[in-house]
Amino acid sequence: MSEEARPLTGRERTFADDEVIVSKTDLKGKIVYANRVFLRLADLSEKQALGAPHSIVRNSEMPRCVFKLLWDTIQNGKEIFAYVVNRSQNGDHYWVFAHVTPSLDSSGNIVGYHSNRRTPDRRILDQTVIPLYRTLLQEENRHPNRKDGMQSSFNMLVNLLAEKKVGYDEFIFSL
Repeated sequence: MSEEARPLTGRERTFADDEVIVSKTDLKGKIVYANRVFLRLADLSEKQALGAPHSIVRNSEMPRCVFKLLWDTIQNGKEIFAYVVNRSQNGDHYWVFAHVTPSLDSSGNIVGYHSNRRTPDRRILDQTVIPLYRTLLQEENRHPNRKDGMQSSFNMLVNLLAEKKVGYDEFIFSL
């Protein structure tokens, strides 16, 4: 069932500050490893998670332009930190502060991706991230063509970073 066909409940799930959500994917974003915290929050069994696209936890309230930035960064061999709202299978949501890195083989080739997620700072979410993501999502939804909307919101994000004269990671850590 597509993310749009699965209604959101409006209920937020949380996890403890000392818990870490861990998942690993192949180059195409299919899950090859998910720890128990991931499975619990996503409301998935290991069998459901393994081999599924990581987008199985994609929340329709998450701007696509942030995922574009994330994928562009990790496919270029760099790490990225990002705030992400995910979706449990029952429609609940949960916020994370994600650190995503490429996984390399002994020759330095990217063979997959690894992500650790921790609890986000609620103040940063409420004061900055949620309002920013709403604006980006409104821009995406303003366009009838999803690709055009994503590109337009991506340009908004790039322009915001240019105005602040910072890169994305520097912006995230300045919050």
